[in-house]
Amino acid sequence: MEFIKVEKAYAKHVALIQLNRPKELNALNLKLMGEIRDSLKELDQDDEVRTIIITGNERAFAAGADIKQMAGKGTIDMWKVDQFSTWDQINKTRKPIIAAVSGFALGGGCELAMTCDMMIASETAQFGQPEIKIGVMPGAGGTQRLTKALGKAKAMELVLTGKFISAEEAFGYGLVNRVVPVELYLEEAVKLAKEIATMSPIAVQMAKESVKRSFEVHLEEGLHFERKNFYMLFSANDQKEGMNAFVEKRKPDFKGN
Repeated sequence: MEFIKVEKAYAKHVALIQLNRPKELNALNLKLMGEIRDSLKELDQDDEVRTIIITGNERAFAAGADIKQMAGKGTIDMWKVDQFSTWDQINKTRKPIIAAVSGFALGGGCELAMTCDMMIASETAQFGQPEIKIGVMPGAGGTQRLTKALGKAKAMELVLTGKFISAEEAFGYGLVNRVVPVELYLEEAVKLAKEIATMSPIAVQMAKESVKRSFEVHLEEGLHFERKNFYMLFSANDQKEGMNAFVEKRKPDFKGN
């Protein structure tokens, strides 16, 4: 990998994907995004990996798309590139993904963080969709996910002005799980990832799938989907192990089957 670093055993059952274009503030060029996509495909198939963290560095999670790569493109050029396949892969990844964010998370960087399932932010983190300032608009979910998290009025303000919000503001709106000192943001993300990794992998994946479904369908259909996954888990060995461990007052040993 040229623009990311991948550690499949960063902690027990936890994989780490680190964006690695520090001089460019981790700007998202096509090769970097392709590397994220391919790594997620591989990690999702690895039985030793139960949770995944995506991070940048203290200065920047990702400061946006690589504008130099797009400046001369036309409509058909952009359509042929299909630069959104990485976001599609994030959505298809069954294992939980945690964004560990410090510094700038702007434009495509903000969209990348929001596409993850959970987010830990450092006190220095800043979020925004400044695409309007260069004559375009968000194209990887910024207008949709930001609105669901912040509400119409605030999302509209940020999208139409390009303003940023701080980590504390993002936490107040429910965009991030928690805010911690900059020296602890990755450690806190790993702590959350390790906690989730102790649970039944199959139950975690089905629960994640059900929560995501709630954003796509009305309540009745969502409840039906949830109930189906609930019943399906009773055919898993992890369900037997978990309930037997509870009755026997011991710690369960989940295998993911």
